[in-house]
Amino acid sequence: MTHVASAPHEAPLTQIDHARAGRVTPQMAAVAAAEGRDAEAIRAAVACGRIAIPANVRHGSLAPAGVGSTLDGVPLSTKVNVNLGISGDLSDEAAEWEKVAVALELGADAIMDLSNSGKTAAFRRELIRRSPAMIGTVPMYDAIGYLEKALVAITPEDFLRVVRAHAEDGVDFVTIHAGMNRRVIESFKETGRLANIVSRGGSLIFAWMEATGRENPFYEYYDEVLAILHEFDVTISLGDAMRPGSGYDATDAAQVAELVELGKLTKRAWDAGVQVMVEGPGHMALDEIAANMRLEKRLCHGAPFYVLGPLVTDIAPGYDHITAAIGGAVAASAGADFLCYVTPAEHLRLPDASDVREGLVATKIAAHAADIAKGVPGARDRDDRMSDARRRVAWDEMFDLALDPARARAVFESAPPSNEGTCTMCGKMCALRTVNAIMDGLAVDLDADQR
Repeated sequence: MTHVASAPHEAPLTQIDHARAGRVTPQMAAVAAAEGRDAEAIRAAVACGRIAIPANVRHGSLAPAGVGSTLDGVPLSTKVNVNLGISGDLSDEAAEWEKVAVALELGADAIMDLSNSGKTAAFRRELIRRSPAMIGTVPMYDAIGYLEKALVAITPEDFLRVVRAHAEDGVDFVTIHAGMNRRVIESFKETGRLANIVSRGGSLIFAWMEATGRENPFYEYYDEVLAILHEFDVTISLGDAMRPGSGYDATDAAQVAELVELGKLTKRAWDAGVQVMVEGPGHMALDEIAANMRLEKRLCHGAPFYVLGPLVTDIAPGYDHITAAIGGAVAASAGADFLCYVTPAEHLRLPDASDVREGLVATKIAAHAADIAKGVPGARDRDDRMSDARRRVAWDEMFDLALDPARARAVFESAPPSNEGTCTMCGKMCALRTVNAIMDGLAVDLDADQR
């Protein structure tokens, strides 16, 4: 049953507060217009937590996007996220801005700034100022550089300071690994894993817990985290510290134990008037994906689901944008609402702008294919227009309709055809050109060398 509770605040502050008060906000109206839905249906789903609209009150350049499904089960379009950010080994801010440009050019719905080296606030603030896409962060990544302390010296109060700094800057959603509590750690240690913990944020929290002997600070002080997020309407993206990092570990005791905890934390966030997304695997065999999507929706009360991949095989370094796109298409068609891209550089190095382009296009293909499969209203319209343009051999229209127009045009122009209205694949033997001529009552005369 869907959990709905009134937020314990005198005046509505967040999207979920306003929705429960019966008000359609400008952000809800914008999502309704973008998705071709009724604004009241959007409001009702936000009120129940089925749709999240990450929209920090300080992100003035934001073009709001909705993640999830309406109460009648009709999904919104699957959203796609791009990860980027400054790394200690490759600290090149100009390169990161090049990636931002590619992400915005190709229509990414979200950008996660995963910067983890040095003072990252200036980059984050400028990204929020420039970007119409929603912005996410993982405050845990920033903690050591922001606080200038060794990991074991950081206190729970310090962690909360970093969360507040990100919220004040205008971040729309934050990944908080609050579900990996002592109970989950015990399950992980008892059952074991092939790849252990592959979540960067999860590994840091695990290290802190083991070194200090304390509970996960984001779990122990979860109410304080929620109070900060509510103040700025930051959506909590409940991170999956125990996501499987290999197909062998998929759907194991540690993953499921954490998911149970995430379901409890989802309800607590809704009670506090905070919007929720839940993060999911990871690496997973193709035949396990659909069941995992249903499991998450059941245990987390229909909250929007945000998945990385899943990568369906572990032996394709250099091509993991493909392994992730295969899994992403299955995941989204089975109920996932939000896909995090994976690039060809996954497991190998920090991605460059070219990797970002390849990864984002692959993930957008997966998302769009899933939208068609799960019946998102209007999802097939663009495909039908492309088919009509192909029938008419209308190249400029085809390029405009492509997910990556620049790439499509560049490939075509790299090998100019000798016959107008064709390409070098078929030349004069182009099936569409031949049938068009016949349908127009024209004679078809192919030269001998075209047989």
